[in-house]
Amino acid sequence: MVLGIERAVRALRPRLRQIGWAVLAAAFACGFAVAAMLASLDHQVRARFEGTQFRVPSRVYCAPAILYPGLDWRRFGLQDALARLGYREARSSRDLPPGQYVWEGSRLRVHLRAFEHPTRPEPARDIAIWLSGSTISDIREIPGGSSVGAVLLEPEAVGAYYGPVREQRELVRLADVPHHLVDAVLAVEDQRFETHSGIDFRRIAGAMLANLRAGRVAQGGSTLTQQLVKNFFLTPERTWRRKLREACMALIVEARYDKPAILEAYLNEIYLGQRGATAVHGVGEAAHLYFGKTVSRLSVAESGLLAAIIQSPNGISPYHDPDRALKRRNLVLELMLDQGRLDRATFEQAREEPLQLATVTPEPGDARFFLDFLHRQLTDIYTPEQLTEEGLRIYSTLDRRLQRIAAQALDEGLRQIEKLRPKLASDDPAHQLQGCLVVMRPQTGELLALVGGRAYGKSQFDRCSQARRQPGSVFKPFVYIAGLEPRDALPTITLASFLDDSPLEISTPAGPWRPKNFDGQFHDRVTVREAIERSLNVATVRLAQEVGLRNVVDVAERLGIESPLQAVPSLALGTAEVSPLELARAYATLASGGVRPETQAIEDVVDPVGGVLARRELRFVRVLDPGTAYLATSLLEGVAERGTAAGVRAGGLRGPVAAKTGTTDEERDLWFMGFTPDLVAVVWIGFDEPRSVGLAGAVGALPVWRRFVEEESGGTVRGAFPRPVALERAEITPDGAIALTGCPEHHTEYFLPGTLPTTFCPDGNFLGRRTDRVDRGERGFFRWLRDQF
Repeated sequence: MVLGIERAVRALRPRLRQIGWAVLAAAFACGFAVAAMLASLDHQVRARFEGTQFRVPSRVYCAPAILYPGLDWRRFGLQDALARLGYREARSSRDLPPGQYVWEGSRLRVHLRAFEHPTRPEPARDIAIWLSGSTISDIREIPGGSSVGAVLLEPEAVGAYYGPVREQRELVRLADVPHHLVDAVLAVEDQRFETHSGIDFRRIAGAMLANLRAGRVAQGGSTLTQQLVKNFFLTPERTWRRKLREACMALIVEARYDKPAILEAYLNEIYLGQRGATAVHGVGEAAHLYFGKTVSRLSVAESGLLAAIIQSPNGISPYHDPDRALKRRNLVLELMLDQGRLDRATFEQAREEPLQLATVTPEPGDARFFLDFLHRQLTDIYTPEQLTEEGLRIYSTLDRRLQRIAAQALDEGLRQIEKLRPKLASDDPAHQLQGCLVVMRPQTGELLALVGGRAYGKSQFDRCSQARRQPGSVFKPFVYIAGLEPRDALPTITLASFLDDSPLEISTPAGPWRPKNFDGQFHDRVTVREAIERSLNVATVRLAQEVGLRNVVDVAERLGIESPLQAVPSLALGTAEVSPLELARAYATLASGGVRPETQAIEDVVDPVGGVLARRELRFVRVLDPGTAYLATSLLEGVAERGTAAGVRAGGLRGPVAAKTGTTDEERDLWFMGFTPDLVAVVWIGFDEPRSVGLAGAVGALPVWRRFVEEESGGTVRGAFPRPVALERAEITPDGAIALTGCPEHHTEYFLPGTLPTTFCPDGNFLGRRTDRVDRGERGFFRWLRDQF
């Protein structure tokens, strides 16, 4: 029997040897696989922690708003502006902290927050704003009571450039986070964070018991490090494989990095709620969302609330369920007290503090066309990755108030047109009546507002900067400028000249062209003012022929038109296609006295640590002499007073306005261009696929412009168009002669030096002679004769 056993053992030895080698090989393979997995996990951890931890979208800010005595604070929307900036209304003005305000009868006290700005930083200022009706009557500093000429509100964030994931965060350093916020987070999320190595077995055991008692998953056992690993590297799926990877990576993180680095990463990564469609991550961004302040200024109670909502940011949101949020906050405070992180007095004070939340203000939808235009300018300097990942702060030229007014004016104007012409209305975005409104500051070229269509959500096509349409009669002023500009020492026309509006035939390669006026009639001999005020086509075409079409093209291009312009007879009537933004820039050149500005949407670009990466450089080129620019502006003032644009005064608008209407063939494009001393605004209305609107520009586009300017100015346009001192002034008769004493009818006109009329009234010897037909010797004589009188 023993012999049999020995034989059996000898027979099994080869197989046992094979099994042993197999086990050894399997163990080696498993060890190699585990080592490879750990090496891979280690590589992932190091790549994230030692590379770019967070991809932070660039944030765009509008220009700072200015408060000053005389401002209509209701029209400005002061209370809404404070709410959008996260200011909170206080119950008392005693010890008013920055970021809060209180109404005291006819006085508004605001403790303005300090803010960083590349060119206009401001310290915190406690001020009292005295109100008289809807007007700010005085602004005084507290304490001291010294009068303040003006104060700046911090720039509002109006948008951001997101990557594939719509997340926003403001990165913070651990040193800037108040200690009580760290204590609140650790008290409720990981009280043994300082001592464990990434996995807390006591917490796991406690969570298992709690879940068994509850019969469901009522408590988690993950440490703060495991939560960070899950958010950084893993999906939210609940599998043992994912949990194993999470545990391994947590151990690797703890082995490689110190606790402060892990905690800082966690505080910047944790999800804490929503601002509209944007996910809010990190305590820095959450402090702004919930309390309208930086994280360093959070109170103990506010820190407790942020820690409380980590468990379920949307379920425990203080905006959606304030009672639940308050109970959870108080629980966090109790945990802090029990763990010795809070003394009794501080606990009692924090627990009694009510919820004081900032108003949630989603990113304004009316600024999206502007943001797209700004993005196109930025991509000339930065890559898409830089704009979506590096957390740049982009300070723009956008005027938040004007943008809102412009969007509202365009929307109301389009609705009014559809009310007048119900057949124009359509639910199909591709066939809806469209429009755009662009606003620019003429002296600097700053883009103040841009509304590229009636609904960005339905169509992102920017009709202000990307569309090219025939401008119609808004192109005509370029013809008159070419006529007024001196060439070969003398201009073709002056403001006292006459034009021929009789029938005209011009030979073209396509056959004879016979321009007609809008009213279908001819008006024979008309003044220059009458021709442009009535927008007479025939007189304008004849002037263009006399001036030379190449000169008309030259003027338009110098003023800012960049689209191709063909020197054909119909160009004088605006048949070349241009963009509204080009026209705005060209008219801005007129409004600024002949100095062409560069269109600017960017003020400054700043990196996350405050370094200025790009700063706007104002670029100007004088392209027209000041005298000619003023004379052209004077013509357009006449259009707004007596001509096709006189409707701008229908609502009682007062002050200097220069304007021009435009309507293309078959009323496919409706235009209105107008400028004041401080801004230029251009309105276009039509269909993306051109078809008749059935209205003239004065009926369709003008009311949009008027609605915008009336709301912007309060009904009174301030300032004046500066008149160059070199211009000569004279009283002129209806026949274009200089009016002397005894001449019954006359009005004031201005002239470039050396271009005064050479006929006089009542001296009829030279009555009616054209200025441009008199030689220079005669001019000198008649100027001497005029001076004698």
